[in-house]
Amino acid sequence: MMIFRLFTAATLLISLLHPALAADAIFPPGVRVGLAPLVGLAKAKNFSGFETEDQSVKVLLTELPAAAYGEVKNAFAANPGGAGGIKPESIETAAGTAYYTVENGRDGAAPVRRYSMILPGSGFSGYVAVQIPEAASRIYTDDAVRQMFASAVIRKDVPVDEQLSMMPFKVTDLSGFKTIRTLGPGALILADGDDEKGFEAAPFVVIGLVAGVAPEAGDRGRVAQQAATTIPGVREARITMSEPIRIDGMPAYETRIEATSGKDNTPVTVVQWLRFGGPNTLRIIGSAPRDQWSAAFPRFRAVRDGIQPRG
Repeated sequence: MMIFRLFTAATLLISLLHPALAADAIFPPGVRVGLAPLVGLAKAKNFSGFETEDQSVKVLLTELPAAAYGEVKNAFAANPGGAGGIKPESIETAAGTAYYTVENGRDGAAPVRRYSMILPGSGFSGYVAVQIPEAASRIYTDDAVRQMFASAVIRKDVPVDEQLSMMPFKVTDLSGFKTIRTLGPGALILADGDDEKGFEAAPFVVIGLVAGVAPEAGDRGRVAQQAATTIPGVREARITMSEPIRIDGMPAYETRIEATSGKDNTPVTVVQWLRFGGPNTLRIIGSAPRDQWSAAFPRFRAVRDGIQPRG
Protein backbone atom coordinates (compact mmCIF):
# COMPACT_ATOMS: atom_id res chain seq x y z
CA MET A 1 0.00 0.00 0.00
CA MET A 2 2.88 2.34 0.81
CA ILE A 3 4.31 1.87 -2.68
CA PHE A 4 1.04 2.91 -4.27
CA ARG A 5 0.90 5.93 -1.98
CA LEU A 6 4.46 6.77 -3.01
CA PHE A 7 3.37 6.79 -6.64
CA THR A 8 0.39 8.97 -5.78
CA ALA A 9 2.48 11.44 -3.79
CA ALA A 10 5.13 11.63 -6.50
CA THR A 11 2.64 12.48 -9.18
CA LEU A 12 1.23 15.26 -7.02
CA LEU A 13 4.60 16.96 -7.38
CA ILE A 14 3.90 17.77 -10.99
CA SER A 15 0.98 19.93 -9.97
CA LEU A 16 3.60 22.65 -9.68
CA LEU A 17 4.84 21.25 -12.28
CA HIS A 18 -3.20 14.26 -32.04
CA PRO A 19 -2.06 11.09 -29.87
CA ALA A 20 1.07 10.19 -31.85
CA LEU A 21 4.72 9.90 -30.84
CA ALA A 22 7.61 12.03 -31.97
CA ALA A 23 10.13 10.11 -34.08
CA ASP A 24 12.89 9.56 -31.50
CA ALA A 25 13.37 9.38 -27.75
CA ILE A 26 14.43 12.68 -26.19
CA PHE A 27 16.31 13.08 -22.92
CA PRO A 28 15.61 16.13 -20.75
CA PRO A 29 18.87 17.92 -19.87
CA GLY A 30 20.79 16.17 -17.10
CA VAL A 31 18.49 13.13 -16.90
CA ARG A 32 19.32 9.56 -17.93
CA VAL A 33 15.67 8.71 -18.66
CA GLY A 34 14.21 9.59 -22.05
CA LEU A 35 11.18 8.82 -24.19
CA ALA A 36 9.41 9.85 -27.38
CA PRO A 37 6.95 12.55 -26.24
CA LEU A 38 3.46 12.68 -27.65
CA VAL A 39 2.83 15.22 -30.39
CA GLY A 40 2.05 18.60 -28.88
CA LEU A 41 4.53 18.19 -26.04
CA ALA A 42 7.70 20.30 -25.91
CA LYS A 43 10.54 20.75 -23.43
CA ALA A 44 9.18 21.95 -20.07
CA LYS A 45 10.25 25.34 -18.78
CA ASN A 46 10.35 24.66 -15.04
CA PHE A 47 10.99 20.93 -14.57
CA SER A 48 12.72 17.98 -16.26
CA GLY A 49 10.31 16.74 -18.88
CA PHE A 50 7.72 17.91 -21.40
CA GLU A 51 4.51 19.91 -21.43
CA THR A 52 1.94 21.38 -23.78
CA GLU A 53 2.12 25.05 -24.72
CA ASP A 54 -0.56 25.93 -22.18
CA GLN A 55 1.31 23.83 -19.54
CA SER A 56 -1.81 21.79 -18.77
CA VAL A 57 -0.36 18.42 -19.83
CA LYS A 58 2.87 17.55 -18.00
CA VAL A 59 5.35 14.68 -18.33
CA LEU A 60 8.00 14.59 -15.59
CA LEU A 61 11.14 12.45 -16.00
CA THR A 62 13.55 11.96 -13.12
CA GLU A 63 15.74 9.42 -11.31
CA LEU A 64 15.11 7.51 -8.09
CA PRO A 65 17.50 5.35 -6.01
CA ALA A 66 18.39 1.99 -7.56
CA ALA A 67 16.45 0.04 -4.92
CA ALA A 68 13.15 1.76 -5.79
CA TYR A 69 12.54 -0.38 -8.89
CA GLY A 70 13.00 -3.67 -7.01
CA GLU A 71 10.72 -2.52 -4.21
CA VAL A 72 7.96 -1.61 -6.66
CA LYS A 73 8.42 -4.84 -8.63
CA ASN A 74 8.16 -6.94 -5.44
CA ALA A 75 5.13 -4.99 -4.23
CA PHE A 76 3.36 -5.50 -7.55
CA ALA A 77 4.18 -9.22 -7.54
CA ALA A 78 2.88 -9.58 -3.99
CA ASN A 79 -0.35 -7.73 -4.76
CA PRO A 80 -1.11 -7.96 -8.49
CA GLY A 81 -4.65 -6.75 -7.94
CA GLY A 82 -3.40 -3.45 -6.57
CA ALA A 83 -4.83 -1.50 -3.67
CA GLY A 84 -7.14 1.42 -3.17
CA GLY A 85 -8.59 0.98 -6.64
CA ILE A 86 -5.16 1.43 -8.27
CA LYS A 87 -4.20 -1.61 -10.33
CA PRO A 88 -0.56 -2.00 -11.42
CA GLU A 89 0.29 -2.72 -15.05
CA SER A 90 3.52 -3.90 -16.68
CA ILE A 91 4.96 -2.83 -20.01
CA GLU A 92 8.06 -3.76 -21.97
CA THR A 93 10.56 -1.02 -22.80
CA ALA A 94 14.07 -0.92 -24.25
CA ALA A 95 15.32 -0.69 -20.64
CA GLY A 96 13.38 -3.79 -19.54
CA THR A 97 10.03 -4.43 -17.89
CA ALA A 98 8.49 -1.28 -16.44
CA TYR A 99 5.55 -0.96 -14.05
CA TYR A 100 2.96 1.79 -14.05
CA THR A 101 -0.29 2.85 -12.41
CA VAL A 102 -3.19 5.03 -13.56
CA GLU A 103 -5.53 6.97 -11.29
CA ASN A 104 -7.94 9.87 -11.27
CA GLY A 105 -7.29 12.93 -9.15
CA ARG A 106 -7.70 16.67 -9.00
CA ASP A 107 -5.39 19.58 -9.68
CA GLY A 108 -7.10 22.19 -7.56
CA ALA A 109 -10.72 21.99 -8.68
CA ALA A 110 -9.95 20.47 -12.08
CA PRO A 111 -10.19 16.66 -12.57
CA VAL A 112 -7.03 15.07 -13.96
CA ARG A 113 -5.71 11.67 -15.00
CA ARG A 114 -2.36 10.69 -13.45
CA TYR A 115 0.10 8.04 -14.62
CA SER A 116 3.27 6.85 -12.85
CA MET A 117 5.91 4.52 -14.29
CA ILE A 118 9.13 3.12 -12.88
CA LEU A 119 11.77 1.30 -14.95
CA PRO A 120 15.20 -0.21 -14.28
CA GLY A 121 18.40 1.75 -14.80
CA SER A 122 22.07 1.06 -14.15
CA GLY A 123 22.64 2.20 -10.57
CA PHE A 124 19.33 4.08 -10.46
CA SER A 125 15.62 3.71 -11.22
CA GLY A 126 13.95 5.73 -13.96
CA TYR A 127 10.69 7.43 -13.08
CA VAL A 128 8.06 9.03 -15.33
CA ALA A 129 4.93 10.84 -14.10
CA VAL A 130 2.21 12.19 -16.37
CA GLN A 131 -0.69 14.50 -15.58
CA ILE A 132 -3.48 15.10 -18.10
CA PRO A 133 -6.52 17.31 -17.45
CA GLU A 134 -9.91 15.86 -18.28
CA ALA A 135 -10.32 18.39 -21.10
CA ALA A 136 -7.31 16.88 -22.94
CA SER A 137 -8.06 13.22 -22.23
CA ARG A 138 -9.73 12.63 -25.61
CA ILE A 139 -6.44 13.49 -27.32
CA TYR A 140 -4.00 12.13 -24.72
CA THR A 141 -5.72 8.81 -24.09
CA ASP A 142 -4.67 5.88 -21.91
CA ASP A 143 -3.49 4.05 -25.04
CA ALA A 144 -1.45 7.06 -26.19
CA VAL A 145 0.26 7.37 -22.79
CA ARG A 146 0.99 3.64 -22.75
CA GLN A 147 2.57 3.97 -26.21
CA MET A 148 4.71 6.83 -24.91
CA PHE A 149 5.73 4.76 -21.87
CA ALA A 150 6.76 1.90 -24.17
CA SER A 151 9.21 4.24 -25.93
CA ALA A 152 11.15 4.90 -22.69
CA VAL A 153 14.91 4.36 -22.85
CA ILE A 154 17.85 4.70 -20.46
CA ARG A 155 21.25 6.15 -21.28
CA LYS A 156 24.28 5.08 -19.28
CA ASP A 157 25.60 8.58 -18.67
CA VAL A 158 24.68 12.19 -19.25
CA PRO A 159 27.42 13.80 -21.37
CA VAL A 160 29.76 15.84 -19.19
CA ASP A 161 29.38 18.99 -21.29
CA GLU A 162 25.59 18.74 -20.96
CA GLN A 163 25.80 18.49 -17.17
CA LEU A 164 28.28 21.33 -16.82
CA SER A 165 26.20 23.58 -19.06
CA MET A 166 23.33 23.32 -16.59
CA MET A 167 25.31 24.72 -13.69
CA PRO A 168 25.07 28.40 -12.66
CA PHE A 169 28.89 28.44 -12.57
CA LYS A 170 31.69 27.24 -14.86
CA VAL A 171 33.90 24.30 -13.86
CA THR A 172 37.09 24.66 -15.88
CA ASP A 173 39.24 21.98 -14.17
CA LEU A 174 37.82 18.49 -13.52
CA SER A 175 41.13 17.42 -11.97
CA GLY A 176 40.95 13.89 -13.37
CA PHE A 177 37.58 12.99 -11.88
CA LYS A 178 35.78 10.62 -14.25
CA THR A 179 32.28 10.42 -12.75
CA ILE A 180 30.26 13.62 -13.10
CA ARG A 181 26.70 13.78 -11.75
CA THR A 182 24.22 16.60 -11.23
CA LEU A 183 22.68 16.37 -7.76
CA GLY A 184 19.87 18.81 -8.38
CA PRO A 185 19.46 22.36 -9.56
CA GLY A 186 22.81 24.11 -9.23
CA ALA A 187 24.67 21.20 -7.57
CA LEU A 188 27.32 18.85 -8.99
CA ILE A 189 29.47 15.93 -7.81
CA LEU A 190 32.86 14.98 -9.30
CA ALA A 191 34.03 11.55 -8.15
CA ASP A 192 36.46 8.70 -8.62
CA GLY A 193 33.76 6.23 -7.50
CA ASP A 194 30.42 5.53 -9.16
CA ASP A 195 26.73 4.99 -8.37
CA GLU A 196 27.00 1.23 -7.87
CA LYS A 197 30.12 1.13 -5.67
CA GLY A 198 29.31 4.33 -3.84
CA PHE A 199 31.25 7.57 -3.77
CA GLU A 200 32.59 7.56 -0.19
CA ALA A 201 35.33 4.95 -0.69
CA ALA A 202 37.26 7.25 -3.08
CA PRO A 203 37.87 11.01 -3.39
CA PHE A 204 34.96 13.18 -4.52
CA VAL A 205 33.98 16.85 -4.67
CA VAL A 206 30.51 18.38 -4.30
CA ILE A 207 29.92 21.90 -5.63
CA GLY A 208 26.81 23.98 -5.04
CA LEU A 209 25.42 27.40 -4.24
CA VAL A 210 23.93 28.48 -0.92
CA ALA A 211 21.21 31.06 -1.46
CA GLY A 212 20.81 33.98 0.88
CA VAL A 213 22.59 37.07 2.10
CA ALA A 214 26.29 36.47 2.80
CA PRO A 215 27.20 36.79 6.50
CA GLU A 216 29.16 39.74 7.84
CA ALA A 217 32.91 39.25 8.16
CA GLY A 218 32.74 38.66 11.90
CA ASP A 219 30.11 35.95 11.52
CA ARG A 220 31.72 33.92 8.74
CA GLY A 221 33.59 31.55 11.04
CA ARG A 222 30.44 30.55 12.91
CA VAL A 223 28.53 30.09 9.64
CA ALA A 224 31.33 27.95 8.18
CA GLN A 225 31.52 25.67 11.20
CA GLN A 226 27.76 25.37 11.39
CA ALA A 227 27.62 24.44 7.68
CA ALA A 228 30.35 21.84 8.20
CA THR A 229 28.19 20.01 10.75
CA THR A 230 25.42 19.56 8.15
CA ILE A 231 27.46 17.70 5.50
CA PRO A 232 25.35 14.64 4.52
CA GLY A 233 26.75 11.18 5.17
CA VAL A 234 29.43 12.33 7.62
CA ARG A 235 29.42 10.74 11.09
CA GLU A 236 31.53 11.19 14.23
CA ALA A 237 32.78 14.46 12.77
CA ARG A 238 35.51 16.50 14.45
CA ILE A 239 36.55 19.92 13.13
CA THR A 240 40.36 20.12 13.06
CA MET A 241 40.77 23.54 11.42
CA SER A 242 38.61 26.48 10.41
CA GLU A 243 40.11 29.75 9.21
CA PRO A 244 39.51 32.65 6.81
CA ILE A 245 41.25 32.58 3.42
CA ARG A 246 40.78 34.22 0.03
CA ILE A 247 39.76 32.38 -3.13
CA ASP A 248 40.22 34.17 -6.44
CA GLY A 249 40.53 37.41 -4.52
CA MET A 250 37.22 36.92 -2.70
CA PRO A 251 36.70 36.34 1.05
CA ALA A 252 36.30 32.69 1.96
CA TYR A 253 36.53 30.19 4.80
CA GLU A 254 38.24 26.80 4.87
CA THR A 255 37.14 24.15 7.37
CA ARG A 256 38.60 20.65 7.73
CA ILE A 257 36.97 17.67 9.40
CA GLU A 258 38.00 14.18 10.47
CA ALA A 259 35.06 11.76 10.31
CA THR A 260 33.72 8.42 9.12
CA SER A 261 31.52 8.02 6.06
CA GLY A 262 29.76 5.41 3.93
CA LYS A 263 28.32 2.00 4.69
CA ASP A 264 31.79 0.64 5.47
CA ASN A 265 32.53 3.40 8.01
CA THR A 266 35.49 4.63 6.00
CA PRO A 267 37.74 7.06 7.92
CA VAL A 268 37.76 10.25 5.84
CA THR A 269 39.18 13.73 5.85
CA VAL A 270 36.82 16.40 4.55
CA VAL A 271 37.45 19.98 3.49
CA GLN A 272 34.74 22.59 3.08
CA TRP A 273 35.28 25.91 1.33
CA LEU A 274 32.75 28.70 1.47
CA ARG A 275 33.43 31.51 -1.00
CA PHE A 276 31.49 34.64 -0.15
CA GLY A 277 30.54 37.50 -2.45
CA GLY A 278 27.81 37.97 -5.01
CA PRO A 279 24.16 37.01 -4.55
CA ASN A 280 25.00 33.44 -3.42
CA THR A 281 27.73 31.71 -1.44
CA LEU A 282 29.70 29.04 -3.31
CA ARG A 283 30.12 25.86 -1.24
CA ILE A 284 32.72 23.23 -2.17
CA ILE A 285 33.12 19.99 -0.21
CA GLY A 286 35.98 17.57 -0.86
CA SER A 287 36.12 14.16 0.84
CA ALA A 288 38.76 11.45 0.64
CA PRO A 289 39.64 8.32 2.61
CA ARG A 290 42.28 9.39 5.11
CA ASP A 291 45.01 7.32 3.47
CA GLN A 292 44.32 9.08 0.14
CA TRP A 293 44.07 12.61 1.49
CA SER A 294 47.55 13.88 0.60
CA ALA A 295 47.03 12.99 -3.08
CA ALA A 296 43.40 14.14 -3.19
CA PHE A 297 43.75 17.58 -1.61
CA PRO A 298 45.67 19.20 -4.51
CA ARG A 299 42.97 17.89 -6.87
CA PHE A 300 40.24 19.41 -4.69
CA ARG A 301 42.07 22.72 -4.72
CA ALA A 302 42.48 22.62 -8.50
CA VAL A 303 38.72 22.12 -8.91
CA ARG A 304 38.06 24.96 -6.46
CA ASP A 305 40.37 27.39 -8.23
CA GLY A 306 38.85 26.53 -11.62
CA ILE A 307 35.29 27.51 -10.70
CA GLN A 308 34.24 30.74 -12.35
CA PRO A 309 30.97 32.70 -12.49
CA ARG A 310 28.92 32.11 -15.59
CA GLY A 311 28.73 35.26 -17.71
